[in-house]
Amino acid sequence: MVQHLREHDVSDRAAAAAPGEDPRAWDADTAVTVLYASHWRRLVGLALLLVKDGASAEEVVQDAFVALHRRWGRLDDRASAVAYLRQSVVNGARDVLRHREVEDRRRPLPDPEPEGPEERAVRSAEHRTVLAALDALAPRQREVLVLRYHADFSEQEIAESLGISRGAVKTHAHRGLSALRAAVATTEERS
Repeated sequence: MVQHLREHDVSDRAAAAAPGEDPRAWDADTAVTVLYASHWRRLVGLALLLVKDGASAEEVVQDAFVALHRRWGRLDDRASAVAYLRQSVVNGARDVLRHREVEDRRRPLPDPEPEGPEERAVRSAEHRTVLAALDALAPRQREVLVLRYHADFSEQEIAESLGISRGAVKTHAHRGLSALRAAVATTEERS
């Protein structure tokens, strides 16, 4: 019933505004009603082409009409209200797409497939090899590598944590990685 009353009200307002009537004489309610009745479908079609989702497209267009209603009294050129609506729809679609990108970037990655017993055994052996090689490193090299690759510290944060220069951090990291690679390669050759 409410929907029927709204449709009736929209058609009455649209009929009250003569097709050739100057839009500058309209109040905000009449303007939105007339423009909605004559441009809604095309604007939703435009938004749909941009956002590829019907519900989002309708929401973008609805937001454009709400913005037009709010701004009607301050609109410089009321005769170009359709252009204002079109631009609002394009901008709203851009906002929707940007929001989707942010959501996609923040969405957690799916859990990896569970490993079988063979993969766990291989990983366990590799893990033991790396830990043994790490234990064999000089203490400062081990500290730098653990802070860099396990704690994900920057060179500056490592330097501050250990009380050494950034250059020393780079040197210890380079020497430690070289020694670690050599130790792991030697272990693999023996296997």
